[in-house]
Amino acid sequence: MTSTIKPRLSALTQTLGRASRSVTLAAVLGFAATTMAVSAPPVQAQGTKIGFVSTERILRDSKPAKAAQSKIDAEFKRREDELQKMANNLRSQAQKLDKDAPVLSESERITRERQLEDLDSDLQRKRREFQEDFNRRRNEEYSKIIEQADSAIQKIAETDGYDLIIQDAVTVSPRVDITDQVLKALGG
Repeated sequence: MTSTIKPRLSALTQTLGRASRSVTLAAVLGFAATTMAVSAPPVQAQGTKIGFVSTERILRDSKPAKAAQSKIDAEFKRREDELQKMANNLRSQAQKLDKDAPVLSESERITRERQLEDLDSDLQRKRREFQEDFNRRRNEEYSKIIEQADSAIQKIAETDGYDLIIQDAVTVSPRVDITDQVLKALGG
């Protein structure tokens, strides 16, 4: 009889030990939650004023952006025309080679094909250089516009009491979009 009581008593002791630990853990967690709730200030979402600004619209529609685009276009117009002239020349020479190919000697045909390949390589290199220079200049101008926009946004935030202004978002309610105010502050 004694042998059956000992295992039951041992199992009961283990169960009580687990229950005691669970009660102690629950008490500690409850105390921690209460302490955190008392010491942490409540979040007041109701009083937070949030705004949104579309950087894309600023860089497309603002007066400084339009002026910068005109300036860059004028700066690169000559090079763009030169590239177009080179492309037209390459095209006309390729058409002439196609037309003359049946009457050309093998060596003359090969020579003209190599000349066309050289012209094409030169054109591709100049296009790459043009695009890199164009992108660099556009980024320089756009960074100035972004600085102006950031300054305007800061003034609007201070004046109108915004707590947070976001510049990029997946979806935005029109009631928090202040892009028009920023465009107006930038001069149009």
